[in-house]
Amino acid sequence: MRIGPYQLDNNIIVAPMAGITDRPFRQLCRQLGAGLAVSEMMSSNPKVWKTDKSMNRMDHSGESGVRSVQIAGADPELMAQAAQFNVANGAQIIDINMGCPAKKVNKKLAGSALLQYPDLVEEIVDAVVNAVEVPVTLKIRTGWNTENRNGVEIAKIAERNGIASLAVHGRTKACMYKGEAEYVTIRDIKRSVSIPVVANGDITSPEKAKQVLEYTGADAIMIGRAAQGRPWIFREIDHFLRTGKHLPTPEISEVRSILMEHLINLHQFYGEPMGARIARKHVSWYLQTHDQAGQFRRVFNALEAPNEQIEALEKYFETLAAN
Repeated sequence: MRIGPYQLDNNIIVAPMAGITDRPFRQLCRQLGAGLAVSEMMSSNPKVWKTDKSMNRMDHSGESGVRSVQIAGADPELMAQAAQFNVANGAQIIDINMGCPAKKVNKKLAGSALLQYPDLVEEIVDAVVNAVEVPVTLKIRTGWNTENRNGVEIAKIAERNGIASLAVHGRTKACMYKGEAEYVTIRDIKRSVSIPVVANGDITSPEKAKQVLEYTGADAIMIGRAAQGRPWIFREIDHFLRTGKHLPTPEISEVRSILMEHLINLHQFYGEPMGARIARKHVSWYLQTHDQAGQFRRVFNALEAPNEQIEALEKYFETLAAN
């Protein structure tokens, strides 16, 4: 998989997820086999660029691999300025968000709401591509509802305006995350353009990854929710695609090691009290299969101090290992 001048290590990409794909999570996914990790979306509104939230999202210090930053908005001029601002802050790829179905994003006409307005899509893409020297990628859905799957039209707009790679989530805006992703539209998009196409949506296993790649003809796959609490899914898929064989499930000792490293990195990255609060959702995802009744997670979610969280997890894993 190649995006502009950048040759990725493989064709498995971490989807940008607001509140999740921060620097600690991106780094972890890269260590565990992802070829590229896209940052959580940055607003094109310059008034919020200097807030703590935005500054964290723009923090790429010490990050390995190619730095891809997603921007969201509906004003072509502001989107162009946001692209320039993020390139100045170290972004090597700019990704345009036209895939987010969240109401608070869509009510500002950003994210997947833009798919209803192909002319505006063209204006935004043209403005951003011409504003920066780095490759610009685009993330879309298949359309805005099941009666209006205009992904092929949007893909052609993207291609003729210089988009370097196109990621497609196999649902419409109206579908949100309900039902099952469909890959027919992604296959049609791949057949209609010559730029790289990335398939996204419901890819939860190595077998599914292979099946989606073969069915759609896509150049790469993008993993989002399936990596929450399971960041080793990237190496599992990479190994399966290369060898046709499965890696063994991680031992509980390795899960402990990965989780503890992630936890400490979150504490260091966000500081108190935010680090401990953000850690809660990640710990909950990691332990879903081990703590099915949720008993430990309820206790953990009441802890405010980083050292308390670390101690509680150490004891939890000691108990697991003893059983």
